[in-house]
Amino acid sequence: MPTVHLSDFALTYEQRGSGLPLLFIHGYPLHRFLWEPQWNSLSAVAQIIVPDLRGHGESEPGEAPHSMEVFAKDCFDLITALGITSPVVVCGLSMGGYIAMAMQRIEPQRIAGLILAATRSSADSPEGKASREKSIHLAQEKGSGPIIEGMLPRILAPRNIATRPDLVNHVKQIMASIPTTTIIKDLQGMIERPDSTKLLAISSKPTLIIHGADDQIVPLKEAHALSQIIPGAQFIALPEAGHLLNLEQPDQFNLAVSQFIKSIPYE
Repeated sequence: MPTVHLSDFALTYEQRGSGLPLLFIHGYPLHRFLWEPQWNSLSAVAQIIVPDLRGHGESEPGEAPHSMEVFAKDCFDLITALGITSPVVVCGLSMGGYIAMAMQRIEPQRIAGLILAATRSSADSPEGKASREKSIHLAQEKGSGPIIEGMLPRILAPRNIATRPDLVNHVKQIMASIPTTTIIKDLQGMIERPDSTKLLAISSKPTLIIHGADDQIVPLKEAHALSQIIPGAQFIALPEAGHLLNLEQPDQFNLAVSQFIKSIPYE
């Protein structure tokens, strides 16, 4: 797989197609193969770039903390290393959405559009922070196994958990490949992330909010409310899809992204 050496680690990525650059950022605790259905389909309409975030997949861990800003800088450094000078569309799922928002905060002039999937703009509530702290202690004491087993029943739509064992096993294998140290650093980074609601409320970037109708982690009503805050944002809810909607309903997801990409000018 292609690899680039960035500030303190080597990053592995996929790059397919040509045209408008479209960066896909995976969530927690996942890696770039979350986006395989997208790079196999959407490379016909855009230049697809899919990194393994530091410490995930085949990328090295590096020394930096896993703040959303560190991840955002890594993504910008990858774009620069690939010689891409035009603004990019950034699609982030869950934690990847937090990173996309951090990219918009840091260098908005390099962003052509945002696709926010299964994510929220708010910072963690006190209860959310406490839950993540509990997960950190659990991972420190017992490793990643209990974290994965706790997430699996919630990360997909209930119907898909019951009827699609191959998908469940695929997701479990991806999560099981993520080192415990990475899981802990991800959780620490998400606890510390800022609220991005005001940032998005004044954004002029084309934005697509796409969400699973049966998301058990980020309620659909939150995504719909976010779409009403962002000027001109499009909102799409995919039926029979949960938090990993791009894997659960790839055809519908790809169609929505393709139509959005085609609406953004590119020379």
